[in-house]
Amino acid sequence: MKKNFILFKGLFVEFLLWIHSFLILKKVIFEKFILGTRYLSFNWNELIFCAVAGLIVSLLLFFLTPNVSLGKALYFKELRSKKLTSSPFFYNGLFHFILTLITSIYISQVSLKEFFSSEGLQGAQRIFMALATPNFGIINETIFSAVETIYIAFLATILSIPFAFFLSFFSSKNLVKNAPFFRVTYSLLRLLMNLSRSIEPLIWAIIFSVWVGIGPFSGMLALWVHSIASLTKLYSEQIEAIDEGLVEAIAATGAHPIQIIWFGVVPQIVIPFMSFTIYRWDINVRMATIIGLVGGGGIGTLLMQYQGMAMWHEVGLLVIVIALIVWLMDFLSSKVRESIK
Repeated sequence: MKKNFILFKGLFVEFLLWIHSFLILKKVIFEKFILGTRYLSFNWNELIFCAVAGLIVSLLLFFLTPNVSLGKALYFKELRSKKLTSSPFFYNGLFHFILTLITSIYISQVSLKEFFSSEGLQGAQRIFMALATPNFGIINETIFSAVETIYIAFLATILSIPFAFFLSFFSSKNLVKNAPFFRVTYSLLRLLMNLSRSIEPLIWAIIFSVWVGIGPFSGMLALWVHSIASLTKLYSEQIEAIDEGLVEAIAATGAHPIQIIWFGVVPQIVIPFMSFTIYRWDINVRMATIIGLVGGGGIGTLLMQYQGMAMWHEVGLLVIVIALIVWLMDFLSSKVRESIK
C-alpha cells in the first residue's frame, strides 16, 4: 500500500512537470518566439490538451523508461547513480529547467537594452547621487523611528515565544506518533502554521491596519503572527531532532508524559530555542522596516513618506540608518548565538 502511494506521488510529480512544460512550449516557445504573437491569451482547452499530452508522456516515461522519469527518481534511490550527470533523468530535469528559465526571462520582461539605455543610466545617476548626499536635517525623527522599529520587533518576538513554545510540542511528529488524537492535532497545527507563515508580514500588516488602525500596533501584530508560525516550525523541527534514547530511558521509569517532556526533551532544546529566538528578532527588525511601507509604524513609514514625495536626500539618510540597524542587529545576534552554543 505504501509503495503504491509512493508510485502515485512520483507519477503525479512527473505529470505536473510535463503539463508545465507543454504549456511553455505552446504559449511561450511556439506562440511568442516562433509566431511572434504580441499578446498571449489563455483558454481552458489549451490546458486540457496539455494535461492529456502530459499524462500520456508521464505514463510512458514512468512505466516504460523509469530511468528517464524524474518523478520516479525523486522517490526511488536505486534509480540514482553516484554520478548525477550520467543518469538519464538528469537530462529530463535539465529540459524542464531550461524551459522554466526561458519563461522566467520572458515573464520578467528582462531587457538589457532598457537597463543600459542612456535615459535609464541618467536617472539612476541622479538617484544614487541624491542618496549619497543625505539630508541630516531629519536625523531626530529618523532616530526616533529607528528606535520604534527595534521595539516593535522586540515586542513581537517576545510575545510570540510562549505561543510558539507551547504549539511546537504538538507540532512535533515524534511526540505525537503514539497518540491518535494528537496526530490529528499535529496535522491541523501544521496546516495552520504553514498557512500563517505563507502570508507575508506585509499582508498581515495591511490586515491589522484595517483592524486596529494604522500605526506601530498593527505592525507589531503582523510580526507577532508571522513569528509564531515561523518559530513553531523551527522549534518543532528541533524537537524532532532530539536524542530519542534519553526520552525512552525516562519513559522506562514510568514517568508521566509531562515529566518525560520536561526532563527528557526540554533540556535538549533550550539552547537551540534561544538561538532561534534571537535570530527571529534579527529577522523581525529587518521586516519591521518593510511593514512600515503599509502603515505598520517605524522607520518604514517615514521611508514611504519621503519616497512618495521624491525627496531622495532624505531617503538617503533613512537608507543609511536602516543599513546600520540591520548590520548592528546582525552583528549582535551572531555574537549572542555564538556565546550560547
